[in-house]
Amino acid sequence: MRVPLSWLREYADLPPDVPARDVAARLIRAGLEVETVDEAGADVTGPLVLGRVLEYAEETHGNGKTIRWCAVDVGPEHNADRGAEGVASPSRGIVCGARNFEVGDLVVVCLPGAVLPGGFAISARKTYGHVSDGMICSERELGLGDDHAGIIVLDPDAGSPGDDAAAVLHLRDDVLDIAVTPDRGYCLSVRGVAREAATAYGVAFRDPGELALPEPGPGDYPVVVDDAERCPAFATRTVTGFDPAAPSPRWLRRRVQLAGMRPISLAVDVTNYVMMELGQPIHGYDRDLLRGTIVVRRAEAGEKLTTLDDFVRTLETDDLLITDDSGPIGLAGVMGGSTTELSAATTSVVVEAANFETTGVARTARRHKLPSEASRRFERGVDPALPVAAATRVAQLLVELGGGAIEPGVTLVGGLPTHPAVDIDADLPSRVVGVDYPADEVVGSLRAVGCTVDTPAPDRLLVTPPSWRPDLTDPYDFVEEVARLRGYDAVPSVLPVAPPGRGVTVEQRVRRRVERAVAAAGYVEAPSYPFMGTAELDALGLPDDDARRRASRLANPISDEQPLLRTTLLPGLLATLRRNAGRGSVDAAVYESGLVFRPEPGEPVVPPRLPVDRRPTKDEFERLEAALPKQPRRLAVALSGARERPGWWGPGRAASWADAIDAARIVTDAAGVSLRVERDEHAPWHPGRCAALYVGETLIGHAGELHPRVVQALGLPERTSAMELELDRLGVRDEPVVAPAVSTFPVATQDVALVVDDAVPAADVETALRDGAGPLLESVRLFDVYSGAQVGEGHKSLAYALRFRASDRTLTVEETTAARDAAVAAAGERTGATLRA
Repeated sequence: MRVPLSWLREYADLPPDVPARDVAARLIRAGLEVETVDEAGADVTGPLVLGRVLEYAEETHGNGKTIRWCAVDVGPEHNADRGAEGVASPSRGIVCGARNFEVGDLVVVCLPGAVLPGGFAISARKTYGHVSDGMICSERELGLGDDHAGIIVLDPDAGSPGDDAAAVLHLRDDVLDIAVTPDRGYCLSVRGVAREAATAYGVAFRDPGELALPEPGPGDYPVVVDDAERCPAFATRTVTGFDPAAPSPRWLRRRVQLAGMRPISLAVDVTNYVMMELGQPIHGYDRDLLRGTIVVRRAEAGEKLTTLDDFVRTLETDDLLITDDSGPIGLAGVMGGSTTELSAATTSVVVEAANFETTGVARTARRHKLPSEASRRFERGVDPALPVAAATRVAQLLVELGGGAIEPGVTLVGGLPTHPAVDIDADLPSRVVGVDYPADEVVGSLRAVGCTVDTPAPDRLLVTPPSWRPDLTDPYDFVEEVARLRGYDAVPSVLPVAPPGRGVTVEQRVRRRVERAVAAAGYVEAPSYPFMGTAELDALGLPDDDARRRASRLANPISDEQPLLRTTLLPGLLATLRRNAGRGSVDAAVYESGLVFRPEPGEPVVPPRLPVDRRPTKDEFERLEAALPKQPRRLAVALSGARERPGWWGPGRAASWADAIDAARIVTDAAGVSLRVERDEHAPWHPGRCAALYVGETLIGHAGELHPRVVQALGLPERTSAMELELDRLGVRDEPVVAPAVSTFPVATQDVALVVDDAVPAADVETALRDGAGPLLESVRLFDVYSGAQVGEGHKSLAYALRFRASDRTLTVEETTAARDAAVAAAGERTGATLRA
């Protein structure tokens, strides 16, 4: 909302010398968001005066252009006996290319030394064979509008030559640009901001909405409202004999322009002016184009309306219409129709001022992608007491500025809704805010914002909110009003006392340790938004019955493409890889740790609405928790490109499924648990390169190389790998960490090469070796895999290094050989492995 300070002063008795920035500071202190203070007209400097054209001579030059060589009287102070060559003196000679003026017209002249918008400096210069000693200005050159077809011609009685033109043009003004929050809809008007400014300075306020109004009754245009819930009030006033050619006065056009709207015609400018003044959207109909009674009703499916922007809109049954016998003539609360539009031939105007239900207007405006100044106000709530006053104000201005007469009577369908009084404790603001607010200050503050306050008891208040404040419904709403009028800066900042405890929990310590270990392994944290869409789940190739497709839908998503809460970390992490690859960074290793949201099957539980005047009960907390989806914490990694880059130190190595599994080992090692790996098939991983991750018998996640179809669908580099596991399933308990025993006796190493079928996972062979070797085995490591003619088709050779050590003695060759043979026997029994010859 843009509010010129001169307009604000008409309704609030602000100190005459108070600067606009001080007013902005006071309004900010009262809770309004004043974004900027614009100094309109400040880019026009130097002498700008009124001038009267004494004579002119038209000259056509060789370039085909006709100019006027003018003698212009700019007042005794500025003429200085510098008459034009061969014309009246004293005056100034000025070359002008416009031809929309005559001798005797009053014009606006920039004298040498003036600077116009854009840094255009005016000086006496020779052009078209004459020295032009100034410039006769158009609106566009002064930044007053887009009209550059001709110069500004003022009313003859607007002033005298030499007078300051800036004052006549209302050129300079300070404009407050206010970002109005949804709960402050009344501040989408000069009336509302002036009320706040008057309260902030403690000065008188004059309400422009208080007019002498006729009693509603017959005599005006007939109106029927079929949907009183969506249209609580509808008022009309009619003006006849209006002169459509009457121009808007300059002060009116300038105020409309400074408020952020484009001047069009007198009738349109007046309706926009009153909307900005009072906050009540107004619409005017050409009475001669109306057909029968005005009816407010819901649209029928498929009905069409051509709005004022000349766009044909197909309507839905939720749209509220204004109609006559010819059909729809307006989209209620959003935009009027073109069939009854005011035009240059309009002599009779039906002025409409109505009140429409907020959510209905909001839905309609968004459905048709048609935001407007009217819908912006209705969405935030318009004073329901204003329709008759606003329609009367428009009618009065139309008659005053364009002639004609107001027909007697006023049509009003509906009425003012009643607001129940709210019973509050007089000391509630002090108790809630923590600042001492005396009872008389509480009453004074509430009355200052328009409330009616009764005191049935010394410690009780009955507060009735004003009609323009639909947001004041709860006792704590009134507490906020008292606090903001004193000033939010008067509310002390008091840090809460932290409750005693033992610091971070076991889970938090483990999570920190795990994330540090993953980061130390070369993975970069890449957090993402916790949202996803069905298209991402489709790209991952998840089956229709996959639990990850069962997601919670957001009521108001940031993006329509991602309306769901994520059930897996992979979409966001893989999107990060894709962005990096698209910018040339193919070699990437990223990780994310965060919550996923896994709702239970069945109908969602409706959460309770918690109270604000007391602490929720244990039962209310439990019901709230029951309505929330499960939120396990997961950790995922994703890799692409080279895991080790080549260089002078040797060849590089591409990232593979083994690195994804190794990331899981890093996590479990940091958490102090043992990881078991088994072969599996689980989307979105490649069936032949997918591992299920277990801690004990608990499945904690999966790792491996992504399926080629998934890689292609998501635009990822080839052979991209990923791992995702659930940290909450690691089973970490709050137990003392037992340091491993370190033996001082030497290690004995035995290598074995086992031949197995290609389908046998190496992890199964390793598990069998561990189980068969017994307690003397310290570690087992796979160091070579071979496939070829020496082991036969369909087979592979797996070479393992076995390390044996005892804590109390040096092992003999016989002991290590026996342990090795037992390990090989167990592998042969479980996996069919045989020693390679």
